[in-house]
Amino acid sequence: MSAALLGGTARPTRARAIPGFGLSLGITLLWVGAIVAIPLAALALRPWELGLTGVLASLSDERVLAALRLSFGAALLAAAIDLPLGLLLAWAIVRLRFPGRAALDAALDLPFALPTAVAGIALTALTAPNGWIGAPLAALFGWKIAFAQAGVVYALMFVGLPFIVRTVEPVLRDLPLDAEEAAATLGATRGQTLRRVVLPALLPALLTGFGLAFARAVGEYGSVIFIAGNLPMVTEIAPLLIVIRLEAFDYAGAAAVGLAMLLIAFAILLAINLAGRALRRGRL
Repeated sequence: MSAALLGGTARPTRARAIPGFGLSLGITLLWVGAIVAIPLAALALRPWELGLTGVLASLSDERVLAALRLSFGAALLAAAIDLPLGLLLAWAIVRLRFPGRAALDAALDLPFALPTAVAGIALTALTAPNGWIGAPLAALFGWKIAFAQAGVVYALMFVGLPFIVRTVEPVLRDLPLDAEEAAATLGATRGQTLRRVVLPALLPALLTGFGLAFARAVGEYGSVIFIAGNLPMVTEIAPLLIVIRLEAFDYAGAAAVGLAMLLIAFAILLAINLAGRALRRGRL
């Protein structure tokens, strides 16, 4: 019997596009809270066991400041160096056909699959003063890579490069050739076409790849500790300093360094994301 015959008013039912949306959303939020929110909350609360004065004293220590400068400076520098290298590799894989192209494409994924400790040992063996790369550089130019800050940057370049390549590659693959052909018919040189047609279309992807490479590098541990030499105030990275404090049962001090890294990384990634949005909207 209808609601109209009973003298009532019928409520229109609202169909949901996704059945069980409320339940699935609740489960998702539960998992996000358990995996992300709760650990971050613990990291944010633990340092304050020292009090405001203790947290400031812990973070103002010269050893901590030197480690933070090295971690973030090396991560930014490595991502900046990887940017043109990643673009060239993505271009070669997508636009060129040459012997060994498939092997190069597969080798780019090695940093994803290779354990970081194994990568660190291999990079150290190559760049040590008696290594295949380190010996010629030391003999010809006097350059020292392993057990120096250059080694930290080199290791971070290794782990961050695939992120830029794999971010730019699908965008470059889907980029239509019509605009490039039109520019060529209008008399533009290849360099002008790259600068004014191709690069503007790739800038958001390049910026995203830069952010991913930086985020991967700033918290890197395994591949760096072998090649860095871990000399305090010189080649000691912030993640290693956190481990040292944990081993000394200074949990609040370790959490303070971790919280500082979290806040600095968040600020840098936020700036990168805002710049990426501005690029996509055509403001930059």
